[in-house]
Amino acid sequence: MQADYVTKLPMDMHTSEYYRTEIIPKLMKEMNISNSHRVPKLVKIVVNIGLGEALKDRKILDSMSEQLTRITGQKPLVTKAHRAIATFKLRAGMEIGLKVTLRGARMWDFLRKVITIILPRVRDFRGINPKAFDHRGNLNLGFSEISVFPEVAYEKLDKVRGFEVTIVTTATNDEEGHMFLKSLGMPFVETKK
Repeated sequence: MQADYVTKLPMDMHTSEYYRTEIIPKLMKEMNISNSHRVPKLVKIVVNIGLGEALKDRKILDSMSEQLTRITGQKPLVTKAHRAIATFKLRAGMEIGLKVTLRGARMWDFLRKVITIILPRVRDFRGINPKAFDHRGNLNLGFSEISVFPEVAYEKLDKVRGFEVTIVTTATNDEEGHMFLKSLGMPFVETKK
């Protein structure tokens, strides 16, 4: 069952092609831009999982790496601590997380999956808060559990973990980023003016 806010992208058209043929002309008109190169573009999508408990158990990194590979279709990079924090018994260089940077076709496929499949599966989802932008046109989404993705092997999960998704655009401010992602079908909460 599909939620009514989900944009119905043409199934036979690749999302980047849809962007070039439909979205660019629409945004040029809405944003009053004469040059198509000034229209915001999608640069990359970064999926990040912080795994502080990996300090005690290395197997957590391996199992979550496998899960993240299933979700994104790309092997994640292990992230390391930059600074030592004595309170957490953390030394610089210790492995504490995983991240995947998606570009090109994988990026478009992942974005389409998030908009049409993942967000409708999130419990009590009402839309994305427009304040989730970082003042430079990039959108940050936090998911409280990885199990919203259908590719996850539930039997291999030892506990519920959250992760972050950052959608990086060429938009110069939040308003441009909001217009751009909304035109791609991202469901935002409508704010009253």
